[in-house]
Amino acid sequence: MCSLVIRTPYKRAAKSWLRNLNIFRNGSSAGCAWPKWAMAGVVALYLAVSASALDPNRTTSQYIRTSWGAEKGFASGSVTAIAQTADGYLWIGTDKGLIRFDGLNFRQFEQANPSSFAIGAVQTLLGDGQGNLWVLLRSTKLLRYRDGNFELIRGEGENGITVIGRGIGNKILLSSLAMGTLTYDSERFESASSESVSDKSAAGLPAETPDERSTRLSWSTGLAPHRLAAPTSAVISIARTADGKIWLGTESRGLFYLREGHLSAMPNRLPNGKVNCLLPFQNSELWIGTSKGVARWDGTELTRSAIPLSLLHAEVLSMIRDRDANIWVGTNRGLLRFNANGVSAFARNGSVSDSAVTSLFEDREGNIWIGGPRGLERLRDSAFVTYSVPAFKSQGIGPLYVDGHDHAWLAPIAGGLATLKGSIIQPFQSAELGRDIVYSITGSSDDLWLGRQRGGLTHLRDVHGSPQSKSYTQAEGLAQNSVYAVYASRDGTIWSGTLSGGVSALRNGHFTTYTSANGLASNTVSSIAEGPDGTMWFGTPNGLSAFSKNGWRTYAARDGFSSPDVNSLLRDSNGVLWIGTAAGLAFLSDKQIHVPRAVPDSLHEPIFGMAEDRSGWLWIATASHVLQVKRSSLIGGALGDADVREYGPEDGLLGTEGVKRYRSVVTDSQGRIWFTTNRGVSVVNPARATANPAPALVHIEAISADGTPVDLHGPIQIPPAKQKTTFRYAGLSLTNSERVRYRYKLDGFDHQWSEPVTNLEATYGNLGPGAYRFRVIASNGDALWSRSGAEIGFEVEPTLWQTWWFRLTCVLCAGLATLAVYRVRMHQMTQLLNVRFEERLAERTRIAQELHDTFLQGLLSVSMQLHVAMDQLPDNSPASATMNHVLEVMGPVIEEGRNTIRGLRSSIENADDLASSLSRIPQEVGKPGVDFRVVVEGAPLPLRPAVRDEVYCIGREALTNAFRHSAAGRVALHLEYAPNQFRILVHDDGCGIDPQILQSGRDGHSGLSGMRQRAEKIGARVKVLSRAGGGTEVEFRLPSDIAFESHPSSLVWKWLTGLRRPREEHELTPKS
Repeated sequence: MCSLVIRTPYKRAAKSWLRNLNIFRNGSSAGCAWPKWAMAGVVALYLAVSASALDPNRTTSQYIRTSWGAEKGFASGSVTAIAQTADGYLWIGTDKGLIRFDGLNFRQFEQANPSSFAIGAVQTLLGDGQGNLWVLLRSTKLLRYRDGNFELIRGEGENGITVIGRGIGNKILLSSLAMGTLTYDSERFESASSESVSDKSAAGLPAETPDERSTRLSWSTGLAPHRLAAPTSAVISIARTADGKIWLGTESRGLFYLREGHLSAMPNRLPNGKVNCLLPFQNSELWIGTSKGVARWDGTELTRSAIPLSLLHAEVLSMIRDRDANIWVGTNRGLLRFNANGVSAFARNGSVSDSAVTSLFEDREGNIWIGGPRGLERLRDSAFVTYSVPAFKSQGIGPLYVDGHDHAWLAPIAGGLATLKGSIIQPFQSAELGRDIVYSITGSSDDLWLGRQRGGLTHLRDVHGSPQSKSYTQAEGLAQNSVYAVYASRDGTIWSGTLSGGVSALRNGHFTTYTSANGLASNTVSSIAEGPDGTMWFGTPNGLSAFSKNGWRTYAARDGFSSPDVNSLLRDSNGVLWIGTAAGLAFLSDKQIHVPRAVPDSLHEPIFGMAEDRSGWLWIATASHVLQVKRSSLIGGALGDADVREYGPEDGLLGTEGVKRYRSVVTDSQGRIWFTTNRGVSVVNPARATANPAPALVHIEAISADGTPVDLHGPIQIPPAKQKTTFRYAGLSLTNSERVRYRYKLDGFDHQWSEPVTNLEATYGNLGPGAYRFRVIASNGDALWSRSGAEIGFEVEPTLWQTWWFRLTCVLCAGLATLAVYRVRMHQMTQLLNVRFEERLAERTRIAQELHDTFLQGLLSVSMQLHVAMDQLPDNSPASATMNHVLEVMGPVIEEGRNTIRGLRSSIENADDLASSLSRIPQEVGKPGVDFRVVVEGAPLPLRPAVRDEVYCIGREALTNAFRHSAAGRVALHLEYAPNQFRILVHDDGCGIDPQILQSGRDGHSGLSGMRQRAEKIGARVKVLSRAGGGTEVEFRLPSDIAFESHPSSLVWKWLTGLRRPREEHELTPKS
């Protein structure tokens, strides 16, 4: 794409005039523009960034042009208006409706609301300082889009609006068919004119012809003629200048203005009566775009001075001025740019800007948007400006050099030399060079040194405007005629690195050659650099060689190189030597070779050229990439996402393959970086390459659950049991939407942010019930991440089985089921044990019966026989003493036998047996004089067989001790059948028990310890409380679920409390 520059007689005047202009930082939709001070109320977003507009020094062909038509999803007719709202969305009005654009996708709004009227053709769009979008329809209806909804502000008919524009602060200027010029602020309309409708003739306004009235009536059906407001032609453009005038451009009656409420007509000196657009400047100046050219109001009169010749007769449809003083004019034949360099037209290539340009707008990032019958187009700056050289396209460009006058010298791969001055590339004619291939170019002052393939070293000088050349070859002492790398050192020495002959130094007209025999790593020298101390560095296929006053030193693969094949060298501003090899990047610091770790794969490619900018970034050309890398992060080994930027065609590069030539990447005096690639010569200004400080504005546009949209108004609830929840979001950076990256995180699910992605959706599966918050941030393509991003909270509703009460019910049911199983099992085991105990008791009873019938009866028979024999012995018989002794021994044996048999038998069979059995103890002990009482509390219950005999034995032992050892006058037995326990209390008023005996027992007796052991065996507790001379209390406690065969409580209580309880201890106060 080439650029057409129109030189006009007005160029000098235009430059002077432009210097006096206030450089507005605003854009305008078609048909209207706004002054600088009116921009004070524009969204803080626009003021928070300082994005550059399009570079005014570029030719129009050097802008990146992107068009959207039917083939890219834009099939909505002719574009009539463009605006941007505070949220970053671009709004496009067409003759078919209203469209919203996020940089990648178009969304059409066909109706104002789902149940409302169709929007139809759009005439004007305006974004105000409060984030609202004003939509003026061709039907004269006025809509306001706010918070996702459209409001009808004015309808058709007499209230119809024909044009809108920006006023002071947040005020909106409007022109109504019947009510004249209005302002709108704080939900109120106010008239800007103090004149009534009937005063228009008295105001000196021209009378309206029948044809004009007919045309004006066509704007609104049913409008009564006497209701028409001045001026007498429909207002189609409106603007306000700094002096407070409101300017009204009409459809056929020229230009009017309102000042202090009074309407005045301008003298009829306009090129045409149809005023399509107005462009205000400071100092009350105004450009007027008509159907037959542009006129200018200079504050005092209408004039056409300082207007380019090409705009004097063009049909002007739209105008804006960008923030860098470029004036963009849309005509019926295409787009023009006017600045201090003159007027430039865009080459016709079938794009939108080739035809009628009905709408122009500058967005918050400085891009220019163009609308017309062919669709939508965007103009933007690119980081790189590429000069495609048609004459050398097939061969490409090799080395380059930029001299002190910022003229670039280029050497085509096929041979020869060329210069680039401005935007013009011209071959350099020299018989000396002929068609020889130039491998390397360097220079100093006005001198140029060339390394040639066959012609050795050539010196070019400018002598009185005429170039002179001198060549040095082997005949003059040069090592070889094939010179690949040339370097001019600070001391004036010219170093020539050859293809296979080493390196030669030219000093004072004499060459000194160094080869591998002197210490050079290889006789093939590919690159040369100089250290701050004067050390010369030479890159070779076998490593890096240094030559200093101390001699030669070589760094090879053993010193840490990934590859010893060195292609390029760069000494940066900190003295670090960067080394580009066939296997990537390395650097020399503190006399050590370092290879950066954890770098992108592109930095492992062959490095063909490097340069450093003024901000400490390295610009690198590899075999297939052009990169910008932060030097400090590279040295520190901590490269982040923001520390590496890769450039491609979207940045203005026609090709990204580096050229293997010495000095294929260089820096000029202005700090620009020049590259030669496989597709031409490209230059980048690092200051503008990263000049987009506007972060991407992130919005969460929709949430869906299993494909069903979720209502985002009010509290957001996700229905239960959804398999997939999807979040759709957009990051609005209209400069290069394809490079926007996103990171997201779902609080309540994710522990950290996602990796940067390009997806516009994030999907989560099977989210559990609970509260979540989805957050997303975006970068604008230049690694500038939004600080806050967008976030939205929501709640996933639980299913029935996920509710807390359901889970609690399940836990309770599980617990009850477990308890039921336990109780059933315990019942089974208890029944089994009871059967075994019954069998055991039956067996013991049988044994006791047999012992009683045999052994004990035999002893009794023997005793009786002995008594008979004793009676028959004479009194003085010697056997009498022996017989008496035998009878005395047999008495206790028989008694002990009876006790043993009694212990083998089941002492009690039921609850009544326990009380009666224990009440017989005093008779067995033989203490009839003691007052003995038995008290039973509660309904007696049958004891379990497993504990029945143990309970009896403990009670019997306690009573026996009371009767035998206490010397008590009263003994009481209490049996308590309580719901939670079975209790036996034996109380006497005897002598008590000595504390030492109570603690350790009586020698030869085990009554107390035996009771305790029996009690522990069945899970009971025995307490003995006594005081010498104060009586004794023996208390036995056994839990009811262990003691009784059946529980006195309800069945539910039995199930819930049937588990074994902890033992309860109640202290008993000793009796005084």
